[in-house]
Amino acid sequence: MSLLNSFTRIRLIAGTTFLEAVRQKFFNSLLIISIALVASSTFFQQFDFGTGELKFITDFGFGALFFFGSILSITATTQLFFNEMENRTALTMLAKPVYKLEFLAGKFLGAHMLMLSFTLVITLVLSGILYWREMALLERLGEDVMLNGPLVRYGDVFVFGFLQWVKFGILAAITLFVASFSNTNLYTIIVSFFVLIICQLQYIARDAYSGMEAGLERFLVMGLGLIFPNFQLFNIGDQLVFDVEQALPLATVLRLAVYGLIYTFAFILLAQVNFRRREI
Repeated sequence: MSLLNSFTRIRLIAGTTFLEAVRQKFFNSLLIISIALVASSTFFQQFDFGTGELKFITDFGFGALFFFGSILSITATTQLFFNEMENRTALTMLAKPVYKLEFLAGKFLGAHMLMLSFTLVITLVLSGILYWREMALLERLGEDVMLNGPLVRYGDVFVFGFLQWVKFGILAAITLFVASFSNTNLYTIIVSFFVLIICQLQYIARDAYSGMEAGLERFLVMGLGLIFPNFQLFNIGDQLVFDVEQALPLATVLRLAVYGLIYTFAFILLAQVNFRRREI
């Protein structure tokens, strides 16, 4: 019964957080800019040299999703957390039978639901643009190309979007962890962006320790490679959408999802350890 009550409290906090996030001008502005940028890819493709139009649009859309999604994940999570601190609503909430882990889990789920909405909208817009351009190309190229089947695997667009959403979840959990010991929005955002860069370049550390001899340096580099998640694992856009003969195995998608969940839970638990000692 207590576990059910805990889930209910987390759900209520997450719902309130999501509604608060959706009302933020920053979210709506960034969403409009992202949609406009993805939609404008049909114009920018004329400046591309040697790359197919559909491939360019896809890469452009994937890049916009990652870039703006990362910004939104960090800034929205930071604002949602510190708004509760500055308005003293966290103190009121935690004075009730609400555990700090439930508070953090609710904040995370609210921010993650926001990222789900953002990711879904961008992938739908990208899929619509790809379908529109694909139909125009098929009509221009003739019936012979149509017999070979569709040029784009639209399911892969949503697979990529799902994996980016998993990655945004890790990023939101990392941001919560930084916010749990930080006193300002700016510090949290700056440190979280630095961690994002480290996670994007984490594969370099793995390449480094794979070539090292056994010793203390190898152990330290390997430890750093385990502490920070490897975001390059989620950058599989080149393996999707157009390589029809080699679709991404479902097992790979599930492994990446589990990998993301492990790091997400780990950073939320670490945030809870810091948050328990924090005076509100």
